[in-house]
Amino acid sequence: MQQNHEIQTRSALSIFNFQFSIAFAFLISSFSVRAQDPASLMKQIEAKLEKVNDYEADATLKTEISFLKVPDATVKIYYKKPDKIKIKNQNGISLVPKETVSISLYSLVKSPYTALDAGTDIVQGIPVRIIKLLPSDENAPLVLATLYIDVRRLLVLKARTTTRENGTDEVELFYGKFLSTGLPDKIDFSFNTQDFKLPKGMTFDYDDGSVKKKAPENGSNQRGKIEITYLSYAVNKGLSDAVFK
Repeated sequence: MQQNHEIQTRSALSIFNFQFSIAFAFLISSFSVRAQDPASLMKQIEAKLEKVNDYEADATLKTEISFLKVPDATVKIYYKKPDKIKIKNQNGISLVPKETVSISLYSLVKSPYTALDAGTDIVQGIPVRIIKLLPSDENAPLVLATLYIDVRRLLVLKARTTTRENGTDEVELFYGKFLSTGLPDKIDFSFNTQDFKLPKGMTFDYDDGSVKKKAPENGSNQRGKIEITYLSYAVNKGLSDAVFK
């Protein structure tokens, strides 16, 4: 009986120690996420983004807009900092809101702003620090940006931007095989299409008229979705400005 009691006691202590270890690890993780002041954290994010001067990428693009029928496409994406972006599709139409800063987070973090702490959250199962960016120029097109930052890896996992013209866009970034460059494997956009018009606010290439436009439902607050999956990157090869003309 005494031996059974000792075994039960050891088991209870083991469970307690395990639960305590988990709780302690969570507290340490939460503390590390909140440790840095917002301005210092944003400087580190900027320094990491600074390393990518340009890239050419092969990618697939999927578009979901209720009043457009857009086929999936294979595209070339060209980027040059701070904010030059071109998406080229030879076989159809490619749609990406120009105002979405998430392909070029660098252009966002280089703009004058005040960084504010907005707490913590969990994104993709990862503890993140929430930082709100308020533009220094009260007349700037951007009204507010909210970044969800993986502090340990210095990666933006999600961004929500509100502009005067297009309302609120949201993007989630997923990282994996291109992590060493700080570039995402996949980007998921969500944006407001209530006042959507072609070609305003969109980058696109027409092919043979296969894209058919339907009238949007009046008064509905519609959301469009775009998914970009990157297949390969060629980074810092010295892209010419002529590529973006």
